[in-house]
Amino acid sequence: MYRFNTEETTNALIEWVKKYFEETAAPDTKAVIGISGGKDSSVAAAICVKALGKDRVIGVLMPKGEQSDIDCSQLLVNTLDIENYTVNIGETVNFLTNELEKNITLSGQAVINTPARIRMATVYAVAASLNGRVVNTCNLSEDWVGYSTKFGDSAGDFSPLSTLTVTEVLKIGDFIGLPCQLVHKIPIDGLCGKTDEENLGFTYAELDRYIRGENDLSDKPELKDKIDRMHKNNLHKLELMPQFKSGIPTI
Repeated sequence: MYRFNTEETTNALIEWVKKYFEETAAPDTKAVIGISGGKDSSVAAAICVKALGKDRVIGVLMPKGEQSDIDCSQLLVNTLDIENYTVNIGETVNFLTNELEKNITLSGQAVINTPARIRMATVYAVAASLNGRVVNTCNLSEDWVGYSTKFGDSAGDFSPLSTLTVTEVLKIGDFIGLPCQLVHKIPIDGLCGKTDEENLGFTYAELDRYIRGENDLSDKPELKDKIDRMHKNNLHKLELMPQFKSGIPTI
């Protein structure tokens, strides 16, 4: 039966990040990460600090106007003692939304995804200006069912957590001693006030056990079908962009 070794995985993850930078980047290259104050950005940032040292990790806080939980983001950067910048994207989102609505009626999906893409553009601007690589903060559970924004939070230069489930990320966060209110903060979409699990219609614990083969959901066929359908429909977020193969030779 599958068993997750928290200490072994954490140590391997730290070494993986260290090796990635040693093999692909200059010695002073930094890890730049968008800080939401939730489990994923908290754990990913802490892993980067352990791998590279706090002087090579930069946090970017990006509230959209007033953000009720910005104190969680501030708690993380203070706990890790990392360089950080706050860039309020509220006016940018409003301006772009207004310009778009002069031409089209924005769909609900566009309203949800546009701020995430503006945040990623912001993180990349900071990274480009401060000699950084952007940390992707997605985990396996969210990626599995497409609970991320393409070219938004699903983007990045390297991805420490994308093969780890939510359950496993939580265990790593606890193991490395991050504040409980960050690791176990209930994720809310910030728009309709619902939690991620309420929007999904199932818990991450159920999803994680299914992904790892601990529960085949044979007793919940409708849930199994829903998860399988979401996974299939969202594979385009995980796979390389399809390319036309011209057959024309290149050097």
